[in-house]
Amino acid sequence: MIKKIILALVIMSSIVNADVFDKGKMSVGIVAGSSYSYGEQYTILGLGVDYFVVDGLSVGVGYRGWFGGNPGINQLTVASSYYLALSKKFRPYIGGFLRETFVDYDEINDKSYESYGARGGIAITMSPNSYMSFGYAYEEYGDCKDTIYRECSSSYPELVFSLAF
Repeated sequence: MIKKIILALVIMSSIVNADVFDKGKMSVGIVAGSSYSYGEQYTILGLGVDYFVVDGLSVGVGYRGWFGGNPGINQLTVASSYYLALSKKFRPYIGGFLRETFVDYDEINDKSYESYGARGGIAITMSPNSYMSFGYAYEEYGDCKDTIYRECSSSYPELVFSLAF
């Protein structure tokens, strides 16, 4: 009986002390922001899911909806990030992503376009099961034509709150 209690305590302590960036952990992140596009101001809300394939390295998918403007914009993203284990509390990170953007506007010939980019910043562990990321992203638009688009790239700050389990 004592052996079972000790084993249960060891397992529970390893779960409590497990890092949010450890292999096998999954996180759900909430994204909020704003942007200006197509002559309209948008509020951006999103949700992402990441899985840590090895300690510090995540792969994930996400969705972002752009609200409050016309045309409607929806984005699907595939991303990967590496969180450097320099400290238990603060983790610098770098990553890359591929994104498909869907534009719901009849006057635009291309209903979707691809983009890709890189991001970096710092993640701050808030609790054993949550962290917040502050960073900056750079994004290039695929098949960009200066005559159609105002710019072929953009950069922007990112703020993400994630729950890990």
